[in-house]
Amino acid sequence: MSFINSLFSKKSVATDAIEILDIDAYKKAIAADDVQLVDVRTIEEYNAGHIENAKNIDFFDHANFNENFAGFDREKPMYLYCRSGNRSQRAAKKLLEIGFKKIYDLEGGYKAWS
Repeated sequence: MSFINSLFSKKSVATDAIEILDIDAYKKAIAADDVQLVDVRTIEEYNAGHIENAKNIDFFDHANFNENFAGFDREKPMYLYCRSGNRSQRAAKKLLEIGFKKIYDLEGGYKAWS
C-alpha cells in the first residue's frame, strides 16, 4: 500500500509544481524583471507573433530540448506558453524531470493571449 501512496504523492507534487495561470495573472507575473519566459512553439509560429521578451525553444526539437534549457535557473520560476496549452503542458512535465522547481503555464496559450 505504501508503494501506491508514494506513486500518488509523487504525482500530486509534480502537479503542484506546474500551475496554469489565466491571462491576467500571467501578464502580472511576467511583468517583473528577469523573468524566465519561453515560447515552446515552432520558429515559424514564434516569428508570426509572440509575447515580448519570450525566448523561443521549439518543443518538437526533442534532440536539443534539455540542452536548450541548460542556461536557465532551475530554482527560479519558468513561464511557458505554446499555441493552445497542450505543448507547454508537455514541456512543463519534461522540465520537472530535469530539475525545474516551479513552472507556470498560460491558460489557452498564445491563441488566448492574442
